[in-house]
Amino acid sequence: MRIVTWSALDKATQADLLARPRADGGDIRAPVADILAQVRRDGDAALASLTQKLDGVAAKTLRVPPSDARRALEALPASARRAMQRACDNITKFHAAQKPQDIACDPMPGLNCALRIRPLDCVGLYVPGGSAPLFSSLMMMAIPARIAGVGRIAMASPPGADGRIAPVTLACAALCGVEEIYCMGGAQAIAAFAYGTQSVPRADKIFGPGNQWVAQAKAQVALESGGPAIDLPAGPSEVMVMADAAANPALIASDLLSQAEHDPQAQVILLCLRMDMAHNVEAAVQAQLADLPRADIARKALQSSAIIVAENTAQMLEIANLYAPEHLILQMRDADDLIASVRNAGSVFAGPLTPEALGDYASGTNHVLPTGGAARSIGGLGVRSFVKTMTVQRINADALRDLGPTVATLARMEGLEAHARAVDIRLRTIKEGQDV
Repeated sequence: MRIVTWSALDKATQADLLARPRADGGDIRAPVADILAQVRRDGDAALASLTQKLDGVAAKTLRVPPSDARRALEALPASARRAMQRACDNITKFHAAQKPQDIACDPMPGLNCALRIRPLDCVGLYVPGGSAPLFSSLMMMAIPARIAGVGRIAMASPPGADGRIAPVTLACAALCGVEEIYCMGGAQAIAAFAYGTQSVPRADKIFGPGNQWVAQAKAQVALESGGPAIDLPAGPSEVMVMADAAANPALIASDLLSQAEHDPQAQVILLCLRMDMAHNVEAAVQAQLADLPRADIARKALQSSAIIVAENTAQMLEIANLYAPEHLILQMRDADDLIASVRNAGSVFAGPLTPEALGDYASGTNHVLPTGGAARSIGGLGVRSFVKTMTVQRINADALRDLGPTVATLARMEGLEAHARAVDIRLRTIKEGQDV
């Protein structure tokens, strides 16, 4: 990892240091658009042919029976099932506490305004397969969707070499109560949820991480007129660690590598206060890499990562808020006191005993988080991601006599005469004592 002193860098070099890695797959907008068009035109037939062409296998079936998921759950070792259940329990407790409530307000006598919460009708959940079946992402999506009261929850995951969804993902679907399961992956799965096919429902909103093809497909369908909403801007995983002089280099190295092993495009950054700490952490990273099963992936990620030596804690916080990391780990003695100064982060892990992996699986918080600096403006997934709000207002005659002329005046100031007349006619009706 590159080791630098922040104050020794000019502004341009500092910006380059915090820049996210660029995807090296070239411009995929046109081929993704072609996949979307094929699925929109040919539906299930396109899904079958694209699975054969892009995944190199023929999916055994597009719609997976719920009984297959239940059998996969029954086949899990007892210890694995208990671990998965415990994670689900914690995720359920934390997200149940987030459920938004209806509100009502009377801005003036006779005028009532209300906010009503309504769940989405249908959502599509994408669960990556590939080098690692990320079943934990399904827990993070399906549980808040269920708590929100979503009417129809459909999930998709790509086939493995045997043409089937990974058994552990199917087991997780059964545990989370997801019964509408589709064996499809990549941009074609996003297209199926965006447009609907003969078998797959059109989703109002599409959720889930994926590779750059999935991310690009989500971006394109969300921009179409009448297209579905999407959860978050997707990008490679990232972590920033803030460490004081008392932090354990081995613990820091483990946190950095837990993200670096995700993806060659992942980025990990350490902020520390002393150069000797920087070198000790670098040595610990290399020692732990020696027997890491995904070491090759981690080494590629480390090429675009850095250790930054800052002057003080205030400067570390300044850098962290500038970077706006997906995950921020505070390996600091005063971690709890620092949280108030953290403005931009997807999820914060406070104290040396709190690894980021805790949030990935079983603490209860959601691991679907904003990447690429998006934490400056949005937060991670939660129950609110699966609902929409609807306002309701009602006014009586006395309140309309009071407020109506104000509305008519404002409408005419904007040159919208019909708006003003919609108020005027009601005021005349009330004045004349007509029934309304």
